[in-house]
Amino acid sequence: MKFSFSYIFIFFLVSCFHFSSCAQQQKSTKKTVEKEQAQTIKTGADRTSLYLPLLKNKNIAIVANQTSILQVLQRAEVAPNIMGSKTVTHHLVDYLHNYEGIHVEKVFAPEHGFRGKADAGEAIADGKDVKTGIPIISLYGKNKKPSPEQLNGIDVVVFDIQDVGARFYTYISTLHYVMEICAELGIQVILLDRPNPNGHYIDGPVLEPEHKSFVGMHPVPVVYGMTIGEYGQMINGEKWLANGIKCDLTVIPLENYTHQSQYSLPIKPSPNLPNDTSINLYPSLCFFEGTNVSVGRGTNKQFQVYGSPYLEKTTFNFTPQPNEGAKQPKHNKKSCFGEDLSASESLVNLNLSWLLKAYQQSPKKEFFNAFFTKLAGTKKLQEQIEEGLSEEGIKASWQEGLESFKKVREQYLLYE
Repeated sequence: MKFSFSYIFIFFLVSCFHFSSCAQQQKSTKKTVEKEQAQTIKTGADRTSLYLPLLKNKNIAIVANQTSILQVLQRAEVAPNIMGSKTVTHHLVDYLHNYEGIHVEKVFAPEHGFRGKADAGEAIADGKDVKTGIPIISLYGKNKKPSPEQLNGIDVVVFDIQDVGARFYTYISTLHYVMEICAELGIQVILLDRPNPNGHYIDGPVLEPEHKSFVGMHPVPVVYGMTIGEYGQMINGEKWLANGIKCDLTVIPLENYTHQSQYSLPIKPSPNLPNDTSINLYPSLCFFEGTNVSVGRGTNKQFQVYGSPYLEKTTFNFTPQPNEGAKQPKHNKKSCFGEDLSASESLVNLNLSWLLKAYQQSPKKEFFNAFFTKLAGTKKLQEQIEEGLSEEGIKASWQEGLESFKKVREQYLLYE
């Protein structure tokens, strides 16, 4: 009897210890899950509680592409006997289309189309979304600005597109025209903000007004260090819309974000920016688009290599071939010599050394084309390169414009 009582007592102690240990472990697991969720950057699209009430019982149009996704929390078991939450990915159009009381009437698609597969500069036809049957209207080509007829009956336009923070990336130009027509028609714009993967620095020549184009509409440097939400506020505040009109703009801000936050895009923003490295190199290498040098379109290392048949023969070369996003790549099926930058360190400023090096090696009369000035936003950069000015000398000439821009920028920042 005595032995039996001792055995039961020991079993009781062991069970209590085991129960306490499991409880502590479960508590720790729950805290870890909650901590990870608290530190995760939430996009404007993820913060549904801030904008769904603004869309209730409204007819809406959405400016979107393949990057317009959101994470919705759902209850899920994260450990034995512990209920937590898991995230489920939805496309914004699908999510809002299925949300009771919100009426999605139209989708407007920017350059590269709604699914983001078209070549740069390729004309995009209007159509219908196969999944939802919602009409899709292209905002690239002749129809860069929605017409009053296309917005007839629309109460709110939702804008949700991932930008990469370079002036010549045309999604900010699309934003300008959407804000402009909505200002003219008295339609509210709700912009769902997203991180800028190149938001950690500001660099490059400031665009001069006489060189305004769809690849550069505003007097900002090549890399402007702002999210698309902050940029929209600057368009409004600086009265860059036609006749100085203002758009009724609401920005749904990011959560847990600063301009120094590292952010890896979950979906490539366009066909020729396939990864973080290409996005980081894009502001520096895009100048080559206005020259006879290829940036790897037609390879699997777009904006991670550069080369041409005219450069000095090196051990590294590539041969562009037609592929998704590059049906007719520059120097198609020709061997191009240059450099592979795919393993280079992440940039914190513009790199002009590759451009200057390529210019020195190429036939001078054939190097630049008319597109270069549009990309640079000034004729001075080409002139400086042709005059043999050093990278340091060229960058020194940008500083006065950059300092002036930073003062303007400061007024519209939403994040540190």
